[in-house]
Amino acid sequence: MNKDIENKINTVKESIDISNRPKFPKRAVVTAGMPYGNKELHLGHIGGVFVYADTFARFLRDRIGKENVIFVSGTDCYGSPISEHYRQLVSSGELEGTINDFVQYNYKRQKDVLDLYNIDINLFAASSFGHSSEIHREVSNEFIQKLYSNGHLAKITTSQFYDTDLNVFLNGRQVVGQCPIEGCSSEKGYADECSLGHQYMPVDLINPKSTLSGKKPEMRDVTNWYFKLDSFHNLLEKWVKYLGGIPNCRPSLIRTIKEFLKPPVIYVKKDQLDLLNSIQDKLPKYTLQDENKKSSFMMIFDNLEERDKACLLLAEKSIHFRTGKTLVPFRLTGNIEWGVPTPSIEGIDNLTFWVWPESLWAPISFTKTYLDQLNNQNDAWKEWWCSLDSEVYQFIGEDNIYFYGLAEMAMFMATQDKELTIHPSEGQLQLPNLISNSHILFLDKKASSSGKVKPPTARELLDYYTAEQLRSHFLGLSLGIRSASFQPKPFNPKALEKDSDPVLKEGNLLTNVLNRIARSCFYTVQQYYNGRIPVGNISDEVLYESYQTILEFEKLMYKYEFHTIMNLMDTYIRNINKGWVKNMKLVDENEDSKLRSQVLIDTFHELRTATVLMHSIAPEGTEMIREYLNLDEKFWDWNRIFQTIYDFMDNPQEHSLKFLEPRVDFFKKHPSQIV
Repeated sequence: MNKDIENKINTVKESIDISNRPKFPKRAVVTAGMPYGNKELHLGHIGGVFVYADTFARFLRDRIGKENVIFVSGTDCYGSPISEHYRQLVSSGELEGTINDFVQYNYKRQKDVLDLYNIDINLFAASSFGHSSEIHREVSNEFIQKLYSNGHLAKITTSQFYDTDLNVFLNGRQVVGQCPIEGCSSEKGYADECSLGHQYMPVDLINPKSTLSGKKPEMRDVTNWYFKLDSFHNLLEKWVKYLGGIPNCRPSLIRTIKEFLKPPVIYVKKDQLDLLNSIQDKLPKYTLQDENKKSSFMMIFDNLEERDKACLLLAEKSIHFRTGKTLVPFRLTGNIEWGVPTPSIEGIDNLTFWVWPESLWAPISFTKTYLDQLNNQNDAWKEWWCSLDSEVYQFIGEDNIYFYGLAEMAMFMATQDKELTIHPSEGQLQLPNLISNSHILFLDKKASSSGKVKPPTARELLDYYTAEQLRSHFLGLSLGIRSASFQPKPFNPKALEKDSDPVLKEGNLLTNVLNRIARSCFYTVQQYYNGRIPVGNISDEVLYESYQTILEFEKLMYKYEFHTIMNLMDTYIRNINKGWVKNMKLVDENEDSKLRSQVLIDTFHELRTATVLMHSIAPEGTEMIREYLNLDEKFWDWNRIFQTIYDFMDNPQEHSLKFLEPRVDFFKKHPSQIV
């Protein structure tokens, strides 16, 4: 670099505090949940989870080195939603083949869509087929054996739904009723969880009905292994208190976790009080609390066992009640055939894992699979999951906080051999970082395939928008704070022809503004400078704003504030454009070649900054800019984030850009948008 330029840059740097930058790990694993293998990806999968996870993984690759980041996910092949959907399709004659054929077909469709959205995942695996399934069975067996040997499993006999017409036990989705959890708005309660993720014992489900026969099923005893989640109450309270002191933990995550750390509660309608008083002498000890203006009161118990005894007594007396959110034993096994087989423990055979627990450790299996493909040693995965130098970032939907925020954290702590702690030491499973997003509402309502206006699939959206337009829009939806409405004009029956398309707001920043800046820079140096960027001192104000934007971007990415990042980049990129328009007008009015040179020097630095920052958001267009700058991939390295474009050239005076043909776009509009 020219010494004068270097001195000037150092002078500007000294005016900015870079000592308080966020710290990122040496290594990182990023996960994006696991879509069920019974259908292709819907807009919530892509817009609510995968785009966010991919953006963060891409940023980390630039920030700490791509060799230090592993991004894994996969198709969740097991579970009652899949087996029930498969059964229905076979019964109706719409499908032939095995259930594994069915999930493999959907796996391929899911992987194809991820590719179309430029989701740069190291491994998109599957839990029921391929090498990943073999490793997943090994990990599952090791996990349950570890929990058992550490004394954290309970053998519990419970009642399971049984269809007497068909003489079969019913799996989770073959029973439908009303969720018994007080205040739940779910439209569907299944055997032991509702569609919003609330957990309860099967006997508590209100008005159960078999989806196979339509009849009310009986309850018959079965024995399964449960994880003693309720015994981790104190540790989870410590953990959530610790989360409250972390600057990048979302308050919504903490609030949701705290809801399940309340004492065991039963809600009883106030008009049932006389009946309740009639059995006072039989009930376990509890505290009665009036809910003020509400129609029910709370019976608060010291522990779950006493609450469950009370539930049985209330049911015997036909007293209507609902239970509150609290920690309950977490079921690990079941007796449905389609699942990962469990090892024989204490002579209990022929069980399979319930899909939820095995999906929580599946990312470990997939990390091992990926490292195995790279011919790493069998225990190499521990450098990523069990090292203080590494962090795991899990992007999830808010409905799944119970599983990831409570069950997973407790199970990971339960693998510790000594005194359990929320701060595992080196070599123990570390507790992941959870980034939970709220719902994407389709046309102001929660997306549902059974609604009047069916939401488009992730694939169907690409018939009207480019992947980069959609990526930008999804990131701008503020899902880290609240649910947000997705209003694609082509799918909105109420939209008028004159109406603008809300989905294009963020995309226009790329296709209209950043695209115009990049094209203008290239065409101008081609016209006046033989395809070479003029070399000179970058203006102080340009350097200052660039550094400030970089530092703010980094801080916001550390805090997962993606919508604020989009606002930041909107301001920065539009300011670049305003400066270009204003200054080039002066150039043309005064035929000032010196000013033209300075404008290009400044704007190419701004373009470099914008391109590197937008790399994780709009990878296709930004990679094209780098290609035409004729620079290698060191361009993305955040260790060199404050350097100028000249620092990446062997000889700035002689460095030629790739020739940009007329009417070539770096950020393209979808063909349907071109009039």
